Amino acid sequence: MKITINNKDKSEIEIIGTLEKEVFMSFENKALEHIGARVEVQGFRPGKATVEAVKEHINNDMMILEEMAEHAIQNAYPQILEEHKIDAIGRPMIAITKIARNEDLEFKIHTAILPRLELPDYKKISKEQKEKNPVSEVIVAEAEIEKTILELRKMRAQQALPKHEHEDGDAHEHNHEEIKEEDYPAFDDEFAKSFGNFQTADEFKNKISENLKIEKETEGKDKLRLAIIESILEKTNGDIPEILIESEIEKILYKLEADITNMGFKFEDYLVQIKKTVDELKKEWRSDAEKRAKLQIVINQIAKNENLKVDEEQAKKETEAILKMYKEADPIRARAYVENMLENEKVFGFLEK
Repeated sequence: MKITINNKDKSEIEIIGTLEKEVFMSFENKALEHIGARVEVQGFRPGKATVEAVKEHINNDMMILEEMAEHAIQNAYPQILEEHKIDAIGRPMIAITKIARNEDLEFKIHTAILPRLELPDYKKISKEQKEKNPVSEVIVAEAEIEKTILELRKMRAQQALPKHEHEDGDAHEHNHEEIKEEDYPAFDDEFAKSFGNFQTADEFKNKISENLKIEKETEGKDKLRLAIIESILEKTNGDIPEILIESEIEKILYKLEADITNMGFKFEDYLVQIKKTVDELKKEWRSDAEKRAKLQIVINQIAKNENLKVDEEQAKKETEAILKMYKEADPIRARAYVENMLENEKVFGFLEK
């Protein structure tokens, strides 16, 4: 493999590579196996077709070559980073510049390297913010517990209202009338049991108090963390790679699209309703995306400075939990997500102390 690395602005680099034809062609069977898992081949159960049968079935050599290139570069990229000591961040942008059967594969990879930002004295800042935002002992008032109980009783009363069929055949709750408090179900042992593994009303009430305390403690911790990191970011200098900013913008877009879809709406209709294009939204998000990218670089840099390492067993366990819950998730991206979350927690925990 021949590699040339060109430095670009804002901590970005361009990797120009040539993979020898023998190595490139060695990925044909793997590419056909991967294609075979996605297509139905007559005479074979799904995903069980031979590579020869898959090749004959699709009859599209360019499709095979592109799949081979994807696997070849996925295999080569970590080797390139390790051999050339490149501390890459963000998702690389890959372009195939030459591809043909029994020929060398040529490609370009545009990516960013972790910049060294000019960090302020983050330990001093953390100490100052802790003094300004002292975390006092959390006390849950009886009135707060009673308010929560009242809301739960009201919810159960609404759920108990009779449903009636509409012309569309769907059942709808008949909750147009305001329910009086005296009609709410009583807060007793039976009520407590309807919310889970509780035997008495007192046991359930204690759990409500415990949850309210955790919620208040979390709010206090989040307030302190925000104050610390906002102050650190404000005093941090350096350029943020464009590829990282674009990556954060894409994350925001992906989440918005998922939220709109989950609510049962089409994303295109949502854009019409708010009278904006995707490009206009991306421009609005740019400042926030740049801040988020800067935050991740700062956290990574502090983690390295203080030798804060993610626990391997914990990362493995949490990655497996994600893959079990989301069968279609990419294992590599799931692992990266977990490591990112655990590193954030390590750094924030360090700053709080």
